[in-house]
Amino acid sequence: QLQLVESGGGLVQPGGSLRLSCAGIGFTMDYYAIGWFRQAPGKEREGVSCTNSSGAITHYADSVKGRFTISRDNAKNTVYLQMSSLESEDTAVYYCAIAPAVCSVDYEAADFGSWGQGTQVTVSS
Repeated sequence: QLQLVESGGGLVQPGGSLRLSCAGIGFTMDYYAIGWFRQAPGKEREGVSCTNSSGAITHYADSVKGRFTISRDNAKNTVYLQMSSLESEDTAVYYCAIAPAVCSVDYEAADFGSWGQGTQVTVSS
């Protein structure tokens, strides 16, 4: 059974860092694009970043460019989201999901499936 499991969330002070992990269980992530999305209370789910199957192509939301980095280790069947210079506006539940190999610049949540359960990120002093 194909499953994605996110981890690494937590409480961090503004300006701090966290690294989220998205582990694939029951399938090989090599052939899939992986997207990170987030949803804050009362807001719609928004795309944060995505990477194509090889990791050679990445896209970021304008709000996180220069602060977040997506990477993948296909040997570990895991995709990471390194988050730095965190702001209170980054507080949300973060989800990962998969799509066919390509991650387009205008990717949307509707293009992705097999969503994980999410991991909470709270940025607060």
